[in-house]
Amino acid sequence: MPTPERTSLAQIVEQASRLLESGGPTAVTMQAVAAAVGVKAPSLYKRVRDREALLGLVGIATADELTRRLTDAGGDLGELLTVFRRFGQERPEAFRLLFASSIDPERLAATSEPVLRATAAVVGPERALDAARLLTSWALGFITMELTGAFRLGGDLDEAFAYGMSHIVGALTTRQDEVRAAQGS
Repeated sequence: MPTPERTSLAQIVEQASRLLESGGPTAVTMQAVAAAVGVKAPSLYKRVRDREALLGLVGIATADELTRRLTDAGGDLGELLTVFRRFGQERPEAFRLLFASSIDPERLAATSEPVLRATAAVVGPERALDAARLLTSWALGFITMELTGAFRLGGDLDEAFAYGMSHIVGALTTRQDEVRAAQGS
């Protein structure tokens, strides 16, 4: 008679994610995750090869969550940037992991899709990737600096984010309006 399942892969990933947020990547050990799900550490190896694989699964779950949030945000560039920032603020360690680990390129492509659709609607499909990279790199830099406390000159960070966002989105929109006017559309 097989032994009953004491935990699931989903529970393991969920607890690893919680440990990640509460203590950073070093807190995600096989021993700590096993204790969190109520099993002995060797039992985890039946489901997860090793710690690196476990962090990879957390990265996949993180990418999937961000994809859902971005998809739910719709096609407004400002809303997408706001959702991206909020995700970074709510899940800072997972956010860092997402951009520091080697997550399956197909997973990351799925996460990029809502942004690519939105940028294509603004600048056209031929420049959508460039616009998505512009938005993502600016937002990633801002959020990373915010999370690490690198903005040390004072000021309101919400206002600074809104300022940067409005100018970047405005530049993309204005440029597309100029192109359309030149084409007589």
